[in-house]
Amino acid sequence: MYSNKKSFLIVTASIGSGHNRAAEAIGNEIKIKYPQAEIHIVDFMSTKTAYLNGILKEAYLKMLSLVPDMYEFLYSFTRGKFQGFSVQSLLALAMKNDMESLVRRYHADVVICTHPFPCAAAAYLKKTNQVDVVLGGVITDFSIHQLWVYKEVDLYFVGNETLRSELAQKGIQEWRIYDTGIPIDSYFSQSYDKVVLTKKLQLDIAIPIILIMGGGLGLGGVSIAIESLEQLHTKLQIIVVAGENQNLWTNLKLQASKSKHHIQVWGFSNTVQELMAVSTMLISKPGALTISEALAMELPMILNEPIPGQEKENAAYVENTGSAIWVKNSANLANVVEDLILKPEKLTEMRKQAKKYKKPNAAHDIVTNIATYINKQEEVAVLSM
Repeated sequence: MYSNKKSFLIVTASIGSGHNRAAEAIGNEIKIKYPQAEIHIVDFMSTKTAYLNGILKEAYLKMLSLVPDMYEFLYSFTRGKFQGFSVQSLLALAMKNDMESLVRRYHADVVICTHPFPCAAAAYLKKTNQVDVVLGGVITDFSIHQLWVYKEVDLYFVGNETLRSELAQKGIQEWRIYDTGIPIDSYFSQSYDKVVLTKKLQLDIAIPIILIMGGGLGLGGVSIAIESLEQLHTKLQIIVVAGENQNLWTNLKLQASKSKHHIQVWGFSNTVQELMAVSTMLISKPGALTISEALAMELPMILNEPIPGQEKENAAYVENTGSAIWVKNSANLANVVEDLILKPEKLTEMRKQAKKYKKPNAAHDIVTNIATYINKQEEVAVLSM
């Protein structure tokens, strides 16, 4: 196929780990299907890529940490069409030179964006005929912000059919929008022997195993969740993942040493799929990648402490599927966990719902649809010669 010899530039943003994981999943799928292709995954928000973008990332993280209500206001304010267009223009103008540099450096034929900032810049470059690339937008949340919407994007990939309709209502041609799901690693679509993994992790299969995650940045009320579970007299095994947050890891180790429960504290893990495979349920902030991975593993979810804005919308979506419970008040977390443990039929129903809504082949479908589009474009070019 024509796409075998193409150069793919996948542009992500290290704001949390979800955008990066989506980019890696797509890159891995391209390697499998088209081993001759050149694949470059670039963090658009790294100071190594663009100094000012890195500063913007740090400001974003500080805002989430110190004034989350301000972030929620800005998210909601820019979601409307008029305000969104204004910010889109500013982003595009501020970041277009960095994006053009990346396209030239890697001789990109295809640009795939898993974050709206690089998508804004790439769309502007296409609009002004400064680059000639196939541009794909992979929306990595269960909501669509105006900052994602550009008519210059050739193909969009979204998490569900509702988002497909919403994007079409925003003026994007329907044939350009694919309901693929959010791309996750193929590890989450494999089968695992729970008994073997439980022994490997030195856990007891007869005792409930609670997996607690806060995303790659270790956010999401992880310590609060541990404190809440101390209220329960039911014996628990808890696996808690601190991500790259070293301070959180240190604090969690201290909590674990004083807990009545058996707690394993992990830092960043490359084997989250194994942790999900052995777990009875997951407690997590509602990042869309984590949700998609848990759905693929048919793991019941309890969602708490969402980042304001898109994660609240993620939580509302997945709760509506019946595969998750959104705990809006952390004081109720222990009661929700205990209720699920005492009523296993609820967990069974949540697993059934997860199976209904999971889309583990999203990365494969995204790459297949991009390749089909490229082939059609090149066939038309050949016929018109």
